[in-house]
Amino acid sequence: MKGNVIIGQSGGPTAVINSSLAGIIKAARVNGAEKIYGMHHGIEGFLKEDIIDIGDYIVEDSDLALLKRTPSAFLGSCRYKLPEINGHEDVYEKMFEIMEKYNIEYFFYIGGNDSMDTIKALSDYALAHDKTQRFVGVPKTIDNDLPITDHTPGYGSAAKFIATMMKEVIRDNESFGASKPTICVVEIMGRHAGWLTAAAALSKGDDCSGPDLIYLPEIPFDMDDFLARVKVLAETKSSVVIAVSEGIALADGRFVCELGGGADYVDAFGHKQLSGCATVLTQRIADVTGCKTRAIEFSTLQRCSTHMASRTDIDEAYNCGYSAFKAAQRGDTGVMVVMRVPDREVYTVSYETFDIHEIANVEKKIPREWITKDGTYVNERYLKYASPLILGALTPYFTRGLPKHLTLKNKKK
Repeated sequence: MKGNVIIGQSGGPTAVINSSLAGIIKAARVNGAEKIYGMHHGIEGFLKEDIIDIGDYIVEDSDLALLKRTPSAFLGSCRYKLPEINGHEDVYEKMFEIMEKYNIEYFFYIGGNDSMDTIKALSDYALAHDKTQRFVGVPKTIDNDLPITDHTPGYGSAAKFIATMMKEVIRDNESFGASKPTICVVEIMGRHAGWLTAAAALSKGDDCSGPDLIYLPEIPFDMDDFLARVKVLAETKSSVVIAVSEGIALADGRFVCELGGGADYVDAFGHKQLSGCATVLTQRIADVTGCKTRAIEFSTLQRCSTHMASRTDIDEAYNCGYSAFKAAQRGDTGVMVVMRVPDREVYTVSYETFDIHEIANVEKKIPREWITKDGTYVNERYLKYASPLILGALTPYFTRGLPKHLTLKNKKK
């Protein structure tokens, strides 16, 4: 290749986002890239010309192995929305001037739905202005809501964490209840798509009863029906555990968390910060049942627990990064890497690219037919889909009894 490579990470980190970074780095080195740069805090840092020489931090394959075991975004992330091209040509010209200064030939952005909008905007501008750089998106999101791709890197590990924690919460909750049950509501991430909350169903097995109810944002939430169901459970069980998406909403569109005064903060993409749904529900449950209640939010833990990441997820994230480089090398631009799974009985996956215009700003939800008729659980179709994604593990490297991470403080030169 003639020029250099630059890579950015954007949006909420995942347990395997650095595996995708490792895949791009490895492919770039194998194929003769002279320089591999990183955007410090994504496109926001790039606009400030805050650019890292990745070779200062990652030299050997052993560094890449540690990178794959490191949570969060090694390069730093951001939630920054580029302005519309029309009327802001100066912003785009500045970005391409920076690319030319660093002799950037391939531009990779690892991110979710909003991040793919960045790839779309830059590739559109390049096409309209005869620029030669190639822009490829690498999927990343625990939310699993990117269209076209079968699933997204990050989801399998988050699902594994959620299912594991649900087993442990259920085991803990079952320790009590000699007289009245403790009713526990576990709040799981998911604004409009319930993929993460659905993973709570994976906890069910020979040694675990699984959650009693699962509520997803795909189904309008009926408070009266919910409380009636919980009241029956409280009268018949010694332990009740319920999984809910943070984004469940009433038929009129109000988020349940807003009933308690939550969701005031709005980010650059217009998304409300949702929190407090479980607290609202446990307060209502306590009033109706008189039982002890407990609200649990998995929150950030869902996306940063690399110590129990899925090996399947790690390998696929790495392969997505490697495939992104190969796509750019063969001339692709304005695309995102997608995964295809032709067989789930004998699980296999392949990697392709797809037009970014069909992906950016499009949200994939759980199919209605994967949710039970009464809207309070997922069925076997979801379990068949998700079960292969959580398999395997990658043992962390330990120091002083704790997992070791690679950080920007570990400078090699």
